[in-house]
Amino acid sequence: MAKPIPKVGSRKNRRSSARKSARRIPKGVIHVQASFHNTIVTVTDVRGRVISCSSAGTCGFKGRRRGTPFAAQTTAGNAIRAVVDQGMQRAEVLIKGPGLGRDAALRAIRRSGILLNFVRDITPMPHNGCRPPKKRRV
Repeated sequence: MAKPIPKVGSRKNRRSSARKSARRIPKGVIHVQASFHNTIVTVTDVRGRVISCSSAGTCGFKGRRRGTPFAAQTTAGNAIRAVVDQGMQRAEVLIKGPGLGRDAALRAIRRSGILLNFVRDITPMPHNGCRPPKKRRV
């Protein structure tokens, strides 16, 4: 006879933070990816191991609202709240992408109380782009 599967909590598949060991991290790197349709904030330690990450979608925003500055502000706040509890005091910020959430996410990071070493824009820029396709008919 098969065992019944216990249904606990909501239907959302949430990742528990109990698996990750709560290390003391004094310094880290905050990566902000701001596209036109979403904003993703990832906090890593200096070696690049992910400590916390959040996106506008996981914060409960759906559709076009994910690309708004308010969604980016909420996303940055959620990602940073977890690492401040782990003792992060200093951070470097790397911002990538052309989206509306760039400035709002940076504002939320500044307000969180973490001292910023530097803020760098790492948006990829084509120097001359890709080679165009050949003409179809001569």
